[in-house]
Amino acid sequence: MTNPPSLSNTAAPLKHIVVAISGASGAVYGVRLLNLLRDLGSVQTHLVVSDAGWLNVAQELNHSRADIEALADMLHPVHNLGATIASGSFQCDGMVVAPCSMRTLAAIALGLSDNLITRAADVTLKERRRLILMVRETPLNLAHLRNMTAVTEMGGIIFPPVPAFYQRPQSLSELVDHTVSRVLDLLGVTQPDAPRWTGRN
Repeated sequence: MTNPPSLSNTAAPLKHIVVAISGASGAVYGVRLLNLLRDLGSVQTHLVVSDAGWLNVAQELNHSRADIEALADMLHPVHNLGATIASGSFQCDGMVVAPCSMRTLAAIALGLSDNLITRAADVTLKERRRLILMVRETPLNLAHLRNMTAVTEMGGIIFPPVPAFYQRPQSLSELVDHTVSRVLDLLGVTQPDAPRWTGRN
């Protein structure tokens, strides 16, 4: 009779997270998210970037396309609607659109699966999985607000990357890390070094 495997030798299953970068300002959020998930080692990332997303990456960051693609475990072309993440049968623990343009928000709110980002988001919602949209625009018009309400009613989370100053960040990187760490909390991803509020001094 063989003994059952010990719990100490049983590896925890990987989480599967979809990270999408659309054509709004703030590509740094998606890239930093990929960095942190890679460093944690317990998550398999699936990256999809819109055409406008790549334009913003080139404008805002000192990273080549190849550098960013290398941060993800799996790369999916935005026009490949036959990708694994386009199906509800793909076991996924959540999806983040970081940043999320108003165009992408509108398509998700209306169920328009016209590219892989919006299709994967639609799948995430219909399978009752966690969808986080880091919407980026200001000021907001009524169409923007109504689309945010629609996605919220469908179970998605609207997460504008609003910086927090109560921890007195000393750099842009600290502001970004605080926001991205909050997103990881919502995904249920454990971060041992995440900045936490420890009470008022």
